[in-house]
Amino acid sequence: MKQFTLEARQRNVLFGLMALGAICLVVSYFDDPAPNSHHLRFWTNLLHNATFFTGIAFTATFAIAATITIYAGWHTAFKRIWEAMSLYLPIGLAGIAIVGVAGMMHIHDIYHWMDTTNPAVQTDKILQGKAAFLNVGFYCVALGFGLVWWFFATKFRALSLAQDESNSSGVDYPWYNRMKVWGAAFLPIAGFTSAAAIWLWMMSIDPHWYSTMYAWYTTASWWVSAVAITILFILYLKSKGYLEEVTTEHLHDLGKFLFAFSIFWTYLWFSQYMLIWYANIGEETIYYRQRMGEFPVLFYGNLIMNFVLPFLILVRNDTKRKWGSLGFAASLVLFGHWWDFFQMIKIGPYKEVLKHNAEHGAHSAVGHGTEGASHAATTTEHAATGAHDVAAHGTEQAGHILKAASETPAMDALAATNNAEFFHYTPDMTVGYGIPGLLEIGIFLGFGALFTWFVFTRLEKANLVPTKDPYLEETLHHQV
Repeated sequence: MKQFTLEARQRNVLFGLMALGAICLVVSYFDDPAPNSHHLRFWTNLLHNATFFTGIAFTATFAIAATITIYAGWHTAFKRIWEAMSLYLPIGLAGIAIVGVAGMMHIHDIYHWMDTTNPAVQTDKILQGKAAFLNVGFYCVALGFGLVWWFFATKFRALSLAQDESNSSGVDYPWYNRMKVWGAAFLPIAGFTSAAAIWLWMMSIDPHWYSTMYAWYTTASWWVSAVAITILFILYLKSKGYLEEVTTEHLHDLGKFLFAFSIFWTYLWFSQYMLIWYANIGEETIYYRQRMGEFPVLFYGNLIMNFVLPFLILVRNDTKRKWGSLGFAASLVLFGHWWDFFQMIKIGPYKEVLKHNAEHGAHSAVGHGTEGASHAATTTEHAATGAHDVAAHGTEQAGHILKAASETPAMDALAATNNAEFFHYTPDMTVGYGIPGLLEIGIFLGFGALFTWFVFTRLEKANLVPTKDPYLEETLHHQV
């Protein structure tokens, strides 16, 4: 059983990609196509990638707890990868915390419900009705939930390493029994806290919208992404001569997980869409109307990458045993669910910026129109000193001008705002919001490299295969 060592070349490549991601993130702070957005592109990019990789770490922790609790052993040959992935939690949570604190300080408007001094928030009946949950205090509690996940992740890791380092000559059951207790305790905690965190970190971006399926939909996306990146890690490590204990049968099982949970994710996607469509409630249907009408590339690309293509590639049994096809499917699914998080996080704040700009333009139009009418009325008054009939005509004309200036611009601007928010179906391909740009791709590569570097450095600190796990023999002789 070979000990993994991160080579200098691998380290340099990962650091190079991390530097690329950092540069792209900084550039996105200044290169924002949305006017008056308070650097929205930067903040949404940070939240997008922080939540995506934090969720992968969380579901890896959940997988460890679940497999221990149900006495599963087939995964033992690669469970060190899940342990290393789970330890990424504090880094991801730090990114989410930065976004949250910046929102509390009104540096950005991703969570516009945080600005309780805003009259628009104070008079919004829906936001006031949700204020008992959508508030800064509960957002901080959700971050605390993440620290609870990290506590369990470190506990599982410590017990696993202690098992290998114990003085027993063979399999060490006491350590495994202790892990079962912690695993059983974590499962219900994870189920409740993950839903609450998802509601606050992501669903509250569109605070008027609500879906009972959203938390499970997002968690399924995290899990299938975790399976995909696990496959990619295994394939890479095996190509370097590591993980000889992981066989084609293990990869075949992971391929079945990738296939099955891609279908499960699609089931949740359809269930959420179907229920919202059937209920036809305005606050809910707008979520899909905007995405289908104004962002069709994101909407339909999501289904193609996360269901259609994985289904067609993995439906054949032998493709789950071939490194090339399995690696391609895993890469596609990983990027596809990153794409899904893009459309979940980016569109809501972007539409709020457009709405705010349209309303600001309407107020300006009313102001300029009223000023013009005032000048016209003054001119009429001057004309009245010369001739009463001209004055009468001028007064009548000024009245028409005043009425048109005070009503028409406001009505037109209001109609334009409503159309832009509800009925506008021209595809929006704005780079950074309507479609990921090169900066977004670079940031994704940078965060992916950070995640990979972190996992690899943790793999260096322990045996790649746990030598005293009770299920070691089972995983070494694993058959489908």
